[in-house]
Amino acid sequence: MKYKNILFDFDGTLADTRQGIIRTVQGTLRQMGLPEAAPEAVSATIGLPLTECFRLATATPANRVEEAAAIYRNIFPSLALDHITIFPHVLETLHQLEQQGVVMAIVSSRHHISLDPLVRQLGIERYIPLSHVYGEDEGLKPKPAPDLALKVLHDLGLSAEETLVVGDTIYDLQMGSAAGCHTCGVTYGNQSRSQLLTAKPTHLVDSFESVCECLNA
Repeated sequence: MKYKNILFDFDGTLADTRQGIIRTVQGTLRQMGLPEAAPEAVSATIGLPLTECFRLATATPANRVEEAAAIYRNIFPSLALDHITIFPHVLETLHQLEQQGVVMAIVSSRHHISLDPLVRQLGIERYIPLSHVYGEDEGLKPKPAPDLALKVLHDLGLSAEETLVVGDTIYDLQMGSAAGCHTCGVTYGNQSRSQLLTAKPTHLVDSFESVCECLNA
């Protein structure tokens, strides 16, 4: 196989979290007495840290974005969990990759307080253990900086040249490229094919199961 390791983004790649995120952002803004945001503007920031979402996609004052992020994390379980689903064929494909001996990890802009329960709830933990799940609260520079991918490579002893980073946004692809990895954009997530192409991915696929076709491409 060309790639022995795969680092997956979570939101928009493994799980469809868009509606849950939008509902929680709007709930946060209501609680803060601020106007609701345009859903498409919120969608465009998925993959960035929460503070960037509130700074870029909402009318939250700059001195209140940390407050907004804290409220969001507090209300996320009650507003979002029932609206999050796993994308088609993810579990079957992860099983196939496991059978092929591929080392898999998750690299997410989400904090562990919400990321780990979702990995369990959606059945992903069967194939990607929580020890291989990395979130924003690792204390590193967020995507598109390469730091998170570099930490996974270091911790797990992986070769960047043999590693594929899979994600649905340019931030995932830029992180992977900057870490020296190959990249694969998925077009069914939060950004369009044309947006993903601007990050010059090694591969571009329209469905999760097609990631397997990249292993020997």
